Amino acid sequence: MKKIFFASVMTLSLLSCRDNKSVNSPVDNVIDNAGSSASGSLKSYRGDELTVNRIYFELIKNDKNLTALNTKIENTFEETGRTLAVYKNILNTSTSYYQDAHQQTKSITDSLVRQQVEKEIMASSEQYNLNVKNIKERIDLINKNNETLTSLYTTFKIRKTLPEIEKYQNAHPLQKDSLDHFVNKQNSLLDELKNLR
Repeated sequence: MKKIFFASVMTLSLLSCRDNKSVNSPVDNVIDNAGSSASGSLKSYRGDELTVNRIYFELIKNDKNLTALNTKIENTFEETGRTLAVYKNILNTSTSYYQDAHQQTKSITDSLVRQQVEKEIMASSEQYNLNVKNIKERIDLINKNNETLTSLYTTFKIRKTLPEIEKYQNAHPLQKDSLDHFVNKQNSLLDELKNLR
């Protein structure tokens, strides 16, 4: 009986708390507009939590310049990945070859021949490294530029979305009145349950 009574009171309390929620008038902010759209574009993999990128993409949806900028940056990242993959494949193949050749010299039983072959491998490897030094430097520069591009774009997105989260916060001010009311209800119920025999 106590369990039924408790469950009923908790249900009524929750319903009354839901009724006490303030009804905000429609406010023009990206987060509410996106949240009410069918696309659910701001829902993250962890539930309804908002993220910078999701707010940013909702924000730029109707801005041709920002959409073009985003497309340009994404295309640059994709092109960088494709370009570097070709170079890295060739460089890795050569590196793997020299490692394998060095490993296989251990099976050469004649020590003089083994030493000579190791010198030849080393000379070829060093020459190849000299030949590709400029290539490796450019790959390092491209990777560094990618990091800088990511950093600058992240900075831009955060600065662009900060006003949006602030608009959302202003449109949904939190007040403790309804929480205080609910705490009082809970305390009253707790007192009542403590006095039950």
